[in-house]
Amino acid sequence: MTTDLKTAPQPTTLEELEPVLAGAEQASHAWADTRPAIRATVLDAAAAALDAAADELVPLAMAETHLPEPRLRGELKRTTFQLRLFGEVLRDGGYLDVRIDPANAEWPMGAPRPDLRRWKEALGPVVVFAASNFPFAFSVAGGDTASALAAGNAVILKAHPGHAELSRRTGQVLAEALTAAGAPEGLFAVIFGREAGTAALQDHRVKAGGFTGSIPGGRALFDLATSRPDPIPFYGELGSNNPVFVTPEAAATQDQAIVDGFLGSFTAGAGQFCTKPGTLIVPAGSAIIDQLRDAELAPAAPLLNDRIVDGYQEVLGELDSHPDIQVLAQGSDPLAEAPSPTLLRTTAAAMLADPQALQRECFGPAAVVVEYTDASQLVALAETFEGQLTATVFADPDEDVSALVEILARKAGRVLWGQWPTGVSVTYAQQHGGPYPATTAAGSTSVGTAAIDRWLRPVAYQGFPQHQLPEALRDDNPLGLPRMVNGRPA
Repeated sequence: MTTDLKTAPQPTTLEELEPVLAGAEQASHAWADTRPAIRATVLDAAAAALDAAADELVPLAMAETHLPEPRLRGELKRTTFQLRLFGEVLRDGGYLDVRIDPANAEWPMGAPRPDLRRWKEALGPVVVFAASNFPFAFSVAGGDTASALAAGNAVILKAHPGHAELSRRTGQVLAEALTAAGAPEGLFAVIFGREAGTAALQDHRVKAGGFTGSIPGGRALFDLATSRPDPIPFYGELGSNNPVFVTPEAAATQDQAIVDGFLGSFTAGAGQFCTKPGTLIVPAGSAIIDQLRDAELAPAAPLLNDRIVDGYQEVLGELDSHPDIQVLAQGSDPLAEAPSPTLLRTTAAAMLADPQALQRECFGPAAVVVEYTDASQLVALAETFEGQLTATVFADPDEDVSALVEILARKAGRVLWGQWPTGVSVTYAQQHGGPYPATTAAGSTSVGTAAIDRWLRPVAYQGFPQHQLPEALRDDNPLGLPRMVNGRPA
């Protein structure tokens, strides 16, 4: 079921966009000047308001996305957890990376060292383009919004058309909660429609962009952001195949566990996770092949929207028609609007000969199983992959797979050992990003507390009187923030 077009939010006009941009610019200045601990309290209040609205928001999400209630309630919990976790980051203050070098007339460089004090400041208004497949966690109040607000920036959220009514209502709950908790008016707003989104991204008041979606859409927005008269950073998560490499030893000793884990992982959420393992690479003749062929596949499940259905059918059809691809296992109706899962089969030689065609991301419940004849092919196959969000190795702990792991660490942002990539924990050490085309900025993450760095820039103050410095940089340290003095923790 999709939103009734008669009641769906209408595209934001350029006339309506102007006060949103003006309000965001003004609010960003005030919000950046707000002490981190106060911002943390506001984020906590926003999380509480979203939790309180769950019984209203979850049914809206179910109606627009076809996702089941338990999944959506869990995703909303993840969303509010993210907001609260960034509140903890703000209270700690380490994210500001305060560095103080007092003046030193004896500095051994050959000239006196001036007094230098460096920290990170908010960029300014951010435009976030919401994802389709996570209507809470990567949408209106999702990770990009939470991290950008935590960093001290206003957020203009371009809603995804796949859940427009949910976006409208979630945006209202979030904006009202922020204002009620003391945030400046205009700190957060939701806009609708492609024209408004691209216009906002190109407006001089906007200082960064965030995106989760397809490679063509993300690349088009990236090009807009970087071709402005004043280019801005654009953090796009675009596409990933997330290959899984199984050594002969692992295939012989972990075959059933690998089969069970793979079947659950590639069909989770009807295969609509950006971390879905799209390629499983196993030894030729392995028992894994027969077990996959004979396994009971997950039942058919509806996809998020018509656009995703069309894209899935197109890519699956192209893969299926490739001369070096055969069907390994398939449900009864693989091309329906609610498709049953499909497993395709090919060889390492075929993938090495035509990697671009055989490694296409198929967003939905499909994956390709690749059989290799010699373990040395694992390294050669790894080299053929473009940038990935994840790459996984199943091997015996005593095997030397260092050459394979070294390649995968160059190709992916997260390398897993004997686990499945579809779980992306929100934590301090998480890395959800990778070389292009997985993302447009391999040095950042869209999940975890390090995401706050996206929306900050370093500023150094030289020679300032104490009372003219930001509070965080003063000798008396009134905020009690962690800091480095002369390169050492103080």
